[in-house]
Amino acid sequence: MKSKSMKRIWKNWELYVFALPAIAYFIIFHYIPLYGIQIAFKDFTAVKGIWGSEWVGLEHFRHFFASYYFWSLIRNTIGISLYELAVGFPIPIILALAMNELKNGFFKKLVQTVTYMPHFISVVVMAGIIISFLSPTTGIINQVMKVLGGEPIAFLMEPGWFKTIFVLSGVWQNMGWGTIIYLAALAGIDPQQHEAAVIDGANRLQRVRHINIPGIMPTIIILLILNVGSFMAVGFEKVFLLQNPINMESSDVISTFVYRSGLLQGQYSFSAAVGLFNAIINFVLLMTVNKIAKRTSQTSLW
Repeated sequence: MKSKSMKRIWKNWELYVFALPAIAYFIIFHYIPLYGIQIAFKDFTAVKGIWGSEWVGLEHFRHFFASYYFWSLIRNTIGISLYELAVGFPIPIILALAMNELKNGFFKKLVQTVTYMPHFISVVVMAGIIISFLSPTTGIINQVMKVLGGEPIAFLMEPGWFKTIFVLSGVWQNMGWGTIIYLAALAGIDPQQHEAAVIDGANRLQRVRHINIPGIMPTIIILLILNVGSFMAVGFEKVFLLQNPINMESSDVISTFVYRSGLLQGQYSFSAAVGLFNAIINFVLLMTVNKIAKRTSQTSLW
């Protein structure tokens, strides 16, 4: 049995060499660092090290749950994640279905290029663009509002605007890139189904509804599971770059809190406990949604 496995590996050694960098990446940067999780249950000090630090059990978790900022962090994190899922998830699907119906090759390529390009803008540059566009004095948005007779709005200074700015800018940046997977799934649908539907008198909208959407439904379910699996992992970089003391009440999420308490305030054990709590919630959501999807649609990650 072992000799057969070795022969199979040797026969396809190029594939294993090709996969080796990815495997090494996950081992070095994702699995080996799990060793440090134990500081979430200890009162870690750099002098004593991880093994020498005093064991305190669930003390840091209790401290976080009892803190006055716990519900604020949970509310902001869940609020942004739900907003992002409700708005950002369906738009690439709609865009892919619309682009799939375009017959003009040049226009289709133009739309693809225009919608894909923002994905390659770095988060730092994107945050700079948002801040410049929304400036109450020189921003183009407020300039247009002035021309139309409105009053300028300090968008990033008003907490109520933060979630909308964060989500809509993310949708604009990533919707084109997200359509790639759905367009690939649409390309795999048998054209004979559309030909038969046309013969039966189905119009374009009916074919989209009864052929295209069911055809890409397994892909939609898989991507939905993956999105829910990172539900609590609101992107740290853009939130941090757009955050300021005035909009903090609606922009402070778990990831930015972990950064402040861990790196800035030196509460390493406490921040590790908060981060671990966040990861556990994501894991539970991933397992739950995957199980529900498997029971209802026979489509799941495993």
